[in-house]
Amino acid sequence: MGIYFLLLIVGLCWGQYNPNTLPKRTSIVHLFEWRWQDIALECERYLAPNGFGGVQISPPNENVIVTDPQQPWWERYQPVSYKLCTRSGNETEFRDMVTRCNNVGVHIYVDAVINHMCGANAGAGDHATCGSYFNAKTEDFPAVPYSGWDFNDHKCKSRSGNIENYHDISQVRDCRLVSLLDLALEKDYVRSRVAEYMNHLIDIGVAGFRIDAAKHMWPGDVKAILDKLKDLNTQWFPEGTKPFIYQEVIDLGGEPIKGREYFGNGRVTEFKYSAKLGTVIRKWDGEKMAYLKNWGEGWGFVPSDKALVFVDNHDNQRGHGAGGASVLTFWGFGFMLAHPYGFTRVMSSFRWPRYFENGKDINDWVGPPSNSDGSIKPVTINADTTCGNNWVCEHRWRQIKNMVIFRNVVDGEPFSNWWDNGSNQVAFGRGNKGFIIFNNDDWSLNVSLQTGLPAGTYCDVISGQKEGDFCTAVEVHVAADGMANFLIGNEDEDPFIAIHVDAKL
Repeated sequence: MGIYFLLLIVGLCWGQYNPNTLPKRTSIVHLFEWRWQDIALECERYLAPNGFGGVQISPPNENVIVTDPQQPWWERYQPVSYKLCTRSGNETEFRDMVTRCNNVGVHIYVDAVINHMCGANAGAGDHATCGSYFNAKTEDFPAVPYSGWDFNDHKCKSRSGNIENYHDISQVRDCRLVSLLDLALEKDYVRSRVAEYMNHLIDIGVAGFRIDAAKHMWPGDVKAILDKLKDLNTQWFPEGTKPFIYQEVIDLGGEPIKGREYFGNGRVTEFKYSAKLGTVIRKWDGEKMAYLKNWGEGWGFVPSDKALVFVDNHDNQRGHGAGGASVLTFWGFGFMLAHPYGFTRVMSSFRWPRYFENGKDINDWVGPPSNSDGSIKPVTINADTTCGNNWVCEHRWRQIKNMVIFRNVVDGEPFSNWWDNGSNQVAFGRGNKGFIIFNNDDWSLNVSLQTGLPAGTYCDVISGQKEGDFCTAVEVHVAADGMANFLIGNEDEDPFIAIHVDAKL
């Protein structure tokens, strides 16, 4: 009885850290601001066939419509109600997306905005995506319903009512984040309304949640909400499966609020990962790739099984949040997807017209590719499988897609056969399943290394890909003793090579 009870408790604790992806599907992609119908199509035609485990979607609940500036991306983070209608689609389209994606084994993770409602300056009226009436000045949100009793004004101790000092823990959690009306999550009524919204999404079939602005909520309040959540829908998930939880906690080490305070609720977003990796690969502050040998906990990151990691996200792409200046493209993705640390999320973006004044992009607010009526443009697919209509679709870039597959192939294999030249040429293996080598120096690399792989000829999945018995680009020959020679010029477009057992010719 005692052992059974212990196993039960361990199972419950582990539940919220488990991404609930299918076996050998080890990464999710953030399809930022995509329409639900485009995500459903992408699950079927591209994500499932290429081994993606799931999609993080933009907030699906009703938000205020901002017209100055014209419908910025951040209007999605200004809730008016928990009704499921946004510029990405209505509830019928949302249900269709969740069903179709689940049916091909690609799960949906909702960006849950539960810390606040819209900004105090959002006015009054029905300029919201479902047409619900609200009055931000009187804190009246009848579509929930919330009233002035349901906000934290009485608890906030700053003069303006906004967070003024990030070293004051109570201000960070009880005051308004950039004027957003801060919900009183200590009240059971508010917790119940939030849980009702999340349970509705669980009933529809979502697999988990990114908890937006978790740092701005007391960990105990978040836990009280999560304790009210149902198990996942048994149509697609085993009975008793808990929703996957990953909390947005920006902790770069300089403030009193720490990511570890939230471990009891689920994983946290490890922002130091993206900031530090960018610094290393850009060779700033004297950093070298050789120093990545103990990457992960050795760099002061949260434990691997508590971390959700990314090279860039929708905030720091735009210079917001953490690590904005150092974020990377597929260089960083290659390293992240090969290395065993953390649960990985790939960013898929859209283009916007960048315009810099005093080093700051003053167009960092620009929303997704849209028609004149504010509706989001569809994601069109070009003949070469890239995306049109100003959608970037990094997840479709050959190098990133192939590294998502690499990670699936080497899942569960140990970090092995590290090599470095003391500078910016490094290599490592994943047991006997995969091997990757980088040249980030200003000179060519020519070296023979132990790969740990079985003898044979392998296709480099960075420069090309295996098609039948052929490789469209560089081939790597592994000898009977596991050794292979690698040649990477410092001028190469992609100065790294990756091979794995499923790319053996």
